Amino acid sequence: MEHQNITAPEVPEVFQVVDIQFRPGQKVYFFDPAGFALQNGDKVIIDTARGPEFGTCVGGNHTVARKDIVLPLRPVIRPANQQDEKTAAENLEKEKKAYEVCLQKIAELELDMQLVSAEYAFDGSRILFFFTADERVDFRDLVKHLASSFHTRIELRQIGVRDKAKMVGGLGICGRPFCCASFLDDFQPVSIKMAKSQNLSLNPTKISGTCGRLMCCLKYEQDAYEDLLRTAPKMDSFVDTPEGRGTVIEVDLLRQRVKVKMEEHPEELRIFANDAIAILRSGKAKKNDPPIPADLAPISGSKKREKPVETDESSPIFLESIRLRYSDETIAEEVAQEAPAEENPARNHNNHRRKHKKPAGNGQPNKPAVAKAVTPKPVSSKGGAPNAAPSKENAPKEGARKPSSHHSHRRHRGHKSAGEKKTPQ
Repeated sequence: MEHQNITAPEVPEVFQVVDIQFRPGQKVYFFDPAGFALQNGDKVIIDTARGPEFGTCVGGNHTVARKDIVLPLRPVIRPANQQDEKTAAENLEKEKKAYEVCLQKIAELELDMQLVSAEYAFDGSRILFFFTADERVDFRDLVKHLASSFHTRIELRQIGVRDKAKMVGGLGICGRPFCCASFLDDFQPVSIKMAKSQNLSLNPTKISGTCGRLMCCLKYEQDAYEDLLRTAPKMDSFVDTPEGRGTVIEVDLLRQRVKVKMEEHPEELRIFANDAIAILRSGKAKKNDPPIPADLAPISGSKKREKPVETDESSPIFLESIRLRYSDETIAEEVAQEAPAEENPARNHNNHRRKHKKPAGNGQPNKPAVAKAVTPKPVSSKGGAPNAAPSKENAPKEGARKPSSHHSHRRHRGHKSAGEKKTPQ
């Protein structure tokens, strides 16, 4: 016997649907148009789990991705005719009467429950009553009384206060119709943490809706506030600003700026952008937090830590750049020109000749020297002769090491070398 491979039919990625709403303000459902070309405002009869129902088309034929729908889709039975619209209008009148009768029975039985609405099935096979209650309610006697009055199937369903506001409708504290009764399909979870992150008052009367629960609109901007909180500093954070260090006392999330109380001047409050400050400590300091060093200031400290150059007032300050020369004659000429005039020019000339004299027995030329201003030695008060040439004992010997450039530099600054002695009077 041959085995036949049976493959399941492929499910398309998109489906053609129509948007149907049973009552104004209620949730919108997707239905299979079943070949009908429907437009907004058309009245149709649709197949539901409770049987045929009367609805209104709020979205014509369009395609929806497979991930956005729940299969299988129930079909549209047919467009509604005049008789169907008349039946739907009669059911609305019956619902008002059933609502009043149910209120009387609740009062007679003294049940702790609040009736919200009554809905008739399109074919009149059942009546559905919606109510709210703080606790569980034994409504078996109520069902018996209602069944004997209407001679049809009775269903009671308990709902929450948010569902009640959606069904009844009304105006919110903003002056507009309830979001849940106008465009919200499902209720999103709302927590008190959202009000804290948005810097709203935690007074229940200001953040609660007419239903007594937190307002649904707190969810609208929560994602934006969470993104802003990631880049904004926390309250009581210690930050560094272009004007110094301080503590954050107020955070403006929407404008992306903070108000800082300065450390050096606590009475001053300055406002800075978030990107113009550096966080040194996030949040309020704890007991075990180490102290923040005084020099830790990445923004303002870049200028404060620039110390002035320490100079010795006794030493002269040379503003000219260093110039290099490669001949002794040029150095001697420049020094002679730059040196101030003295009373005894012959003495000054002899001093320069002695300082730049080549050591005996060394045929190598001198290395380049650095030209600097030379301070002349003061003339003796006794008017003695100028310093004599070095004696034979102090004269350099043959093969002796040439004086280093370091000693040459010291001579230019006016310091006496070890071989120079004062001539006795």
